[in-house]
Amino acid sequence: MTLRLGPGERVLFGRGSTATPVGLRFSDEAVSRLAGEIHATDDHWQLSNLSTTHGYLVENPEGAGEYLRVPPRRVGAPIPFEFSRVVLPSRRDTPVSFLVFAPDHVYLDPHTSGGSWDSRTLTAYSLDETATYFLVLVALCEPWLRDRSPVAVPTTPEVVERLRGHSGRTGLTARAVSSHIDYLADEKLRIGAPAAPGADRAQRRNGKREAVVALALKFGIVREEHLALLPPRSGTAAADGGV
Repeated sequence: MTLRLGPGERVLFGRGSTATPVGLRFSDEAVSRLAGEIHATDDHWQLSNLSTTHGYLVENPEGAGEYLRVPPRRVGAPIPFEFSRVVLPSRRDTPVSFLVFAPDHVYLDPHTSGGSWDSRTLTAYSLDETATYFLVLVALCEPWLRDRSPVAVPTTPEVVERLRGHSGRTGLTARAVSSHIDYLADEKLRIGAPAAPGADRAQRRNGKREAVVALALKFGIVREEHLALLPPRSGTAAADGGV
């Protein structure tokens, strides 16, 4: 299940009930009926812990074990991670968790120096090159950057397989890759690729991948030097051409 929140929008989460409706529902009995609230702002999001007894963890899946603890009854805790995992305590073997992609973080143009804030230039596409979504984007663009004249963009399973050997992304799944592609298209690159009339889900997904790759290459968002972020290719593929 995927929920999209625009700036200023909120969603409640918890076990819920007929009398206590929530937008994001969990069945675990250790989760409060009304466990918390997510509030999207312009460039970050906030977490309110509505539980009176349980603290929640917000982890940075792409960091070196970074996390925040949001104590019970804490309202509007600002979360700095662009990609987060919210973890709720549970009576089961594994805790309840869900992922949150933050609203678009804004970065200064790397060539901007000094001057007042009003005179500085922001990047048109503010991407974090250390994030998993950028690694996914590089994998999608790789065939073009290696001059292999591809006829189609890599599929989601092919991206998963390509990144399998990456030391920091060993648990990347097809579902996670699809979420990163959605985040790139909808939030980072703001493509909003129109679907052809009558297109099925697979065709819409293909169209979104193609649009992401076309824009990233057209504006030089992904360049040849970014290939160094990918894990080494197999011996056969490497011998066929490429770096």
